[in-house]
Amino acid sequence: MQFLLALIVAGPLVGAVAALLPAPPGLKGKSPEQAVLRHGVTVTGAILAAAIALTLGFDHDAPSRFQATTDISWIQALNVRIHLGIDGISLPLLLMTALLFFLCALYSYFKLPAGPSAKAFVALLLVLESGTLATFAVLDLLLFFLAFEMVLIPMYFLIARWGGAQRQAAAWKFILYTLLGSVVMLLGLLLIGLNSGTFDMVALASDNGRGLTHTTQILAVLAIGTGLAVKTPMWPLHSWLPDAHTAAPTVGSVLLAGVLLKMGTYGFVRILLPVTPDGMATFAPYLGAFAAVGIVYGSLACLALARKGNKGDLKRLIAYSSVGHMGFVLLGIASMTPTGVNGALFANVAHGLITGLLFFLVGALKDRYGTADLDTLAGATGAALYGRAPRFGAFLAFAAVASLGLPGLAGFWGEMLALFGAFDPAEGLSRPAFLTYMSVGAVGTLLTAAYLLIVVRRVCMGDPKAAREGAAAPVVLADIQHYEFAAWTPLVALTVLAGLWPAILLGLTDPAVQKLLAGGNS
Repeated sequence: MQFLLALIVAGPLVGAVAALLPAPPGLKGKSPEQAVLRHGVTVTGAILAAAIALTLGFDHDAPSRFQATTDISWIQALNVRIHLGIDGISLPLLLMTALLFFLCALYSYFKLPAGPSAKAFVALLLVLESGTLATFAVLDLLLFFLAFEMVLIPMYFLIARWGGAQRQAAAWKFILYTLLGSVVMLLGLLLIGLNSGTFDMVALASDNGRGLTHTTQILAVLAIGTGLAVKTPMWPLHSWLPDAHTAAPTVGSVLLAGVLLKMGTYGFVRILLPVTPDGMATFAPYLGAFAAVGIVYGSLACLALARKGNKGDLKRLIAYSSVGHMGFVLLGIASMTPTGVNGALFANVAHGLITGLLFFLVGALKDRYGTADLDTLAGATGAALYGRAPRFGAFLAFAAVASLGLPGLAGFWGEMLALFGAFDPAEGLSRPAFLTYMSVGAVGTLLTAAYLLIVVRRVCMGDPKAAREGAAAPVVLADIQHYEFAAWTPLVALTVLAGLWPAILLGLTDPAVQKLLAGGNS
């Protein structure tokens, strides 16, 4: 188990170095480009297999206990250790991350985005995978920060070199926002470590803030929370996200929404809730307010983009939808209750599966048409997927209804539990305030259904009036290809599985959350 977790964290880095080397004789395939893309599929597939083996070997009767742990002294002067481990909170995120990277590598093997070099693309993808997996596996504050920062440079280059229009500006906006947030977060992490005498996240969680003064906790939450909120992204620190998603290549958007956003909310749960509980209690009402505004703001922005004549970009619309969905995650965390935090963790995984699928679909649609403009897709020569590519239309309709939280699919449970958490927040928090946030969030679910159904109607059905009046012949549209079906079907299956059997996730997260909120006591 220890070896498997170490392999999962370090394996992609070794694979990234190997990707830059010449392919061994006999493995070159038809071209060097094909060889390195096949290498990416092989490495991410091996990491996924290791993650599945780790999941099978995980003691599901004790999900609140850290397992597969490694604890080695690294920097003795600062008492920094290479401390790895997983519990019921981190395991689902680790497995989902490994799956999404494998599916992105598989998709890229057949549909590599236009850019300078396949070798550089695969190497950056593997470095990005190592950083994200390490974020969910490390148990030391400084290691967490290093892993948190490790993902920035690969994602910057994926956007700047393999992205679409306005990619340079979007990449710079992404890197500047996240770096500035990270500088503030580092100050908060150092404040905790130096005042408590340790950077070990397990020891700090067990202490439950007793070794930190109230003022120190407030300052730490303010600093760390700002850095995490930028990555989440929380309204109003979200403005880098729509530009980054719009410019990023398809796999970049999938990983940005499916994995990178989860690093921020995971930090709230893993660090701030157990280590600085008093500071979180002080800021929880404000976090809940920002979350509620974000839910409605994201939905209204999507409604504006979906309206006819607004030239709304479908990738940009899905990006704004993430602001709303992550608002539910933050609302669940702000409630500081087991119900709310479990809902936040469930919504994290559901959002990764569903929005990852949506970005796959929108990217494929843009590849076919050369645009993601909704008015074009709904016009006389537009998509009208039900008639021209029925399987494609079925996948898009499924992803949309899953994203709006249809009962029986994964998106429903996380948002419902987050709202339940706000209905009865932790002791000491203002119940009238959280009831208001819950009501605003409930309105947000209606707005979410509205814009997603508009998208389905316009893209899948087309615009009948425009079709009758249009002089141009309908565009011939290819239906789902075999590699697309292979990359998207696992996300569909897991969305249905988590929706029909929520205990598969809640059985892992709930014991760990109960222990975390109880100050390290089961």
